[in-house]
Amino acid sequence: MDSFTKLPEESVSEILSRTSPIDASRFAVISKGFNSAANSDTVWGRFLPSDYSQIISRSVYPVLYAAKKELYLSLCHSPILVDGGKLSFSLEKRSGKKCYMVGARELVISWGDAPVYWEWISYADSRFSEVAQLRFVCWLDIRGKIKTQMLSPHATYGAYLVFKLAERCHGLQSADAVVRFVDVEADNDAEKRAGVVHLQQDNGSPRQSGQLPVRRSDGWLEIELGKFCNGRGDNGDAEARLMEIEVLSGKSGLIVEGIEFRPKAQFNSLEKL
Repeated sequence: MDSFTKLPEESVSEILSRTSPIDASRFAVISKGFNSAANSDTVWGRFLPSDYSQIISRSVYPVLYAAKKELYLSLCHSPILVDGGKLSFSLEKRSGKKCYMVGARELVISWGDAPVYWEWISYADSRFSEVAQLRFVCWLDIRGKIKTQMLSPHATYGAYLVFKLAERCHGLQSADAVVRFVDVEADNDAEKRAGVVHLQQDNGSPRQSGQLPVRRSDGWLEIELGKFCNGRGDNGDAEARLMEIEVLSGKSGLIVEGIEFRPKAQFNSLEKL
């Protein structure tokens, strides 16, 4: 450690830039000698996506920052709206990998343009200008797609429906969910391996098998629809789908904010940046 502290600050920064955001944050509090190097633009610029400048240039609102560490942490904790508010972008704080949420308006929702079935409302807690609220349908089918080249390569991603339930909701106890590569797997084939998710608690079956929703830090609920490995980012479009097409069962009360594509956690550490 003594010999490490004698290195020039530029060398220390170069070494730390090859570690991780968590490691750099730890080194920043070890000693005053490490603080400057660990907080440098050299280090945090390496943790940002290589195309971060292009991404933030698409932001609906100006993104202001004095240092790259400040930008990194801001993108971790405060998602930005891009592409005219169609998507939101953020970073997974422990790895710096990209996260995108596709807003409800960009999803393919069966009967979503029919006011008798769905209504589009503003919601104070949403990052988007509109969310979709289900009035009543017998056929529930929601799809969201993203180009894999927009995501971080060599990462396992989860697709999450981000939603709330209205005070009065019905028929959402069970649905099928699946993720597929559109250009690789046919729709019918993907349906055969769909898993079960539960948006609403079934009081008659407290031990539901399948994915259950969890509450997010922003107050919304999310449920995993599936996961996929984004190798080199050359798989075209990844599509996440939620479906419950039992026509004898009516559904109501679902409020959809969007579908988020987020890297699966790879760190066991509970430390915060």
